[in-house]
Amino acid sequence: MTDDTRDKLIDAALMHVPFDGWTETSFRAAIEDSEVDPTVAKALFPRGAVDLALAFHKRGDEAMIAKLKEADLSGMRFRDKVAFAVRTRIKAAEDREAVRRGTTLFSLPPYAPDGAKAIWGTADAIWTTLGDTSDDVNWYTKRATLSGVYSSTVLYWLGDDSIDSQATWDFLDRRIDDVMKIEDAKARINKNPVLSRLMAVPNRLGAAIKPPRKRDDLPGQMRSDQV
Repeated sequence: MTDDTRDKLIDAALMHVPFDGWTETSFRAAIEDSEVDPTVAKALFPRGAVDLALAFHKRGDEAMIAKLKEADLSGMRFRDKVAFAVRTRIKAAEDREAVRRGTTLFSLPPYAPDGAKAIWGTADAIWTTLGDTSDDVNWYTKRATLSGVYSSTVLYWLGDDSIDSQATWDFLDRRIDDVMKIEDAKARINKNPVLSRLMAVPNRLGAAIKPPRKRDDLPGQMRSDQV
């Protein structure tokens, strides 16, 4: 997919999504308005509006990553960095109604796995950009927890009419504080000699669980020793 063509179709669709949702009607209108060849559009988005909605979400992730890399986060506590990243991602959504329509689309059973994968991808993008080096079960728990925080904050934001979405950011801070309480509890357990011994086996099992590795032996990919 070329970024220019992708963006042309997304931008054209955003004119119709508030009225028709992420539907085939919006997809056809986007093709017509953008003057992209229908065959090319179908090749880029085989499932039509569903894939276009996912591309819209991914573009938001990309915008967030760019802004995080530009920002000076050196003076922030880590919990504040996470909160800043979630706020940045939500602000990168561009169009609240398009997000609302996407939430409706991905709540449907056939597309719920796509929606869950998109949210997981956002959480992964945040942790990766912030420099997460987890190499065990924590890689999964961090992303699962942040997926819950992000998705609940987005739902709150969709109904928020406060000035500058301040109520949403307060809600986000409370959710992150809840997560930090869990992390503090885990730290206390590890410092307690008796509890740490009880957790020794689960901790060893958790350490044996590794995050997915990107394969470099697939057709069309160069191995690291070939670069």
